[in-house]
Parts: sequence; structure tokens; C-alpha cells
Amino acid sequence: MARPRPVEFEKKKVVAENRRARYDYFLEQFFEAGIALTGTEVKSLRFGEGSIAESYAELKDDQVWLINSNVPEFSHGNRFNHEPKRARKLLLHGREIDKMRNAVSREGMTLIPLSIYFNSHGRAKVELALAKGKKLHDKRDTEKARDWKREQQRLLRDRG
Repeated sequence: MARPRPVEFEKKKVVAENRRARYDYFLEQFFEAGIALTGTEVKSLRFGEGSIAESYAELKDDQVWLINSNVPEFSHGNRFNHEPKRARKLLLHGREIDKMRNAVSREGMTLIPLSIYFNSHGRAKVELALAKGKKLHDKRDTEKARDWKREQQRLLRDRG
């Protein structure tokens, strides 16, 4: 049986993406969360700067925090500029936080940010996923399947 398609959120402008996450993890459940940002962070993100390549989300005291994400300082931010690698609070409903806490504590899953984007209302959002880490042989299988699909497309293109 095929895996169900992931939930699609309304993404207008993607700022940062964690492309390696789909290779390193089995993504199970998806969440959309708001981010508590300062003014200069929003301006910096609107310019398309920011990285979530090595970041992760963590549960602390009934709150979810985005750790190790990099939003560089705004060029015209003077003394009110923000700290680039500070922990940022993610805004979620209590039910969603409870689901995440149960999955992380019982099933050994991890919270991985997949992308930061602006939705159609101009709000900065983070797409989070509950994920399980892949073993080395799982990664090899993923690569093998991807290479075979690429080869199939090549063969179909050459024949047709």
C-alpha cells in the first residue's frame, strides 16, 4: 500500500527549505505553525534570507521552540537588530502540542522544520513534521528508487 500524500499548506513565498530532511527522515505527520518574530527578523526573511538546514524543534514547558535556525541580521537594522541564531517560539494549538509531546516521548520521534514561508495573508509560517530517522540501508533504498525512476523517465523519453 502506498504512503498517503503529505498535507499541502498554502505557501505563497518559500524563504528557507530543509531539503535534506526527506532524505534523512521518514516524515509521518505535518503541522503548520506561526513564528514569534521581531520586526528586523521579518524584514530579513522578506528579503529571502534565512536557513533551517541544521535546525530542529524542541518541546519545553508546554511550548515549542525552533532551535538553531539562522535569520541573518537586517542590513538597515541599527541597534534594534536581532540575534541571528536565537531560539524562536512557534505558535501552535494545545492539541497539536499534546500530539507532538506524546509522539516524541513515547515513539521516539523528532520534530523537524521543513520550510519557512509566507502564506497568502503575509504571515511567516513554519512547516513542521514528526519524523523518524532513517538507517543507512533505508537511505540506500531511497537512492535506488530515485535512480530507477530517473532511468524510467529517460527510457520513456527516448522511446516515445
